[in-house]
Amino acid sequence: MSLIPSFFGGRRSNVFDPFSLDVFDPFKDFPLSNSLTASFPELSRENFAFVSTRVDWKETPEAHVFKADLPGLKKEEVKVEIEDDKVLQISGERSVEKEDKNDQWHRVERSSGKFLRRFRLPENAKMDQVKANIENGVLTVTVPKEEVKKPEVKTIDISG
Repeated sequence: MSLIPSFFGGRRSNVFDPFSLDVFDPFKDFPLSNSLTASFPELSRENFAFVSTRVDWKETPEAHVFKADLPGLKKEEVKVEIEDDKVLQISGERSVEKEDKNDQWHRVERSSGKFLRRFRLPENAKMDQVKANIENGVLTVTVPKEEVKKPEVKTIDISG
């Protein structure tokens, strides 16, 4: 389920998205979540931040178009796959910047680590014609749509 709130002026939508595989985490800001990361350092904010890569999904008359912000990543660091013929998977990894022992860091805000986003595609998606392009840090994945055949309606004469 994906309910997309707008706390900071972004797009606002209270639309239920049946195709999204995003999982709502009601304990995201819960105080105990900090003690959880102490026990499991791999769940820390620094390692988890890049996991929540933002993706826009729009549907045009011709295709489903996904746009993901991936600043600083090269196409070799990103993978786009189709699983089970109906699940689009976008994944990759941003490496940690190498540290020089003479460097003094004042602030580290950019995230690093692996990310993975999955989207269940509708029946009208043409899986064999998916295209992906990365330009200026934005990955665009285009999934063409099949033309939906309208059912043929045949009028039956009523005798009597």
